[in-house]
Amino acid sequence: MIPLYPYTGYTEECARVPTTFPPQHQDTQPGCEASLCPPPISENVLPDFRMPSRGKLAGKTAIITGGDSGIGRAVAYAFAREGANLVIAYLNEEEDAKKTKNHIEQMGRRCVLFSGDLTKEDLAEALIRKALSAFRQIDILVNNHAVQFVKQSLEEITSEQLELTFRTNVFSYFYLTKAALPHLASGSSIINTASSSAYQGNPELLDYSASKGAVISFTRSLSASLISRGIRVNAVAPGPVWTPLIPSSYSAKEVETFGCATAKVPMMRAGQPFEIAPSYVFLASEDSSYMTGQVLHPNGGTIVGG
Repeated sequence: MIPLYPYTGYTEECARVPTTFPPQHQDTQPGCEASLCPPPISENVLPDFRMPSRGKLAGKTAIITGGDSGIGRAVAYAFAREGANLVIAYLNEEEDAKKTKNHIEQMGRRCVLFSGDLTKEDLAEALIRKALSAFRQIDILVNNHAVQFVKQSLEEITSEQLELTFRTNVFSYFYLTKAALPHLASGSSIINTASSSAYQGNPELLDYSASKGAVISFTRSLSASLISRGIRVNAVAPGPVWTPLIPSSYSAKEVETFGCATAKVPMMRAGQPFEIAPSYVFLASEDSSYMTGQVLHPNGGTIVGG
């Protein structure tokens, strides 16, 4: 039997990582976490399953895009536990963003919210200005936001969809990183969210998979470009993870089988955001001081190249 990990938020009988999900669908990308059932697990707070905070990011300021929910929220919580202050960027999911901010502040860290469409270069620049106004420094940049649209064939992908996918998943990463670079000192870390789809491909997510392949190449090229400045650039390529992007991408029926045995995941379940977040903490901290241009693969056991 695949091991299940306890977490808070449910009764003792139900306190396990789910292996299946009830049918549900959201009509708007990138989706709202407040509407998910069951909610994604953003952090594991049971004493027996929680590593102690070691202050690995104490005194640091981190920007996390898409930090209101899903993987971004889990990374924000993990960073806050390690001592970082946060700037959370999101599109328009106000309820999710306020919940994330409140929890970070309850953890004793500061959190600033920024709502806007980062496919627009001027808003990417505005995000950097807000971070500097609030904290006077930027130490960690996590480019994490994304969209994906399920289509059965290449013929169904319109030019409008293709442009939106690349503007969201690639162009905005360029814009934000470019705006942040003048303010990143030696020792800073840039972390890009890629996907296992960049390696395996996905016949229903052609443009998304291609955009994540671009993120991998961007990561590797930028890392080489910034070595002389002492700035490390790495990526995380998660496998299937239970986030708002799933019900906003797939039909209610498809959600029922997301990440289960039929999805060819060796662990036979979808991941939870809290299981992905430690990869970002590692790459953001001095624990990974000898790593740049690399990709971590928290994907449930799927072997991929690179």
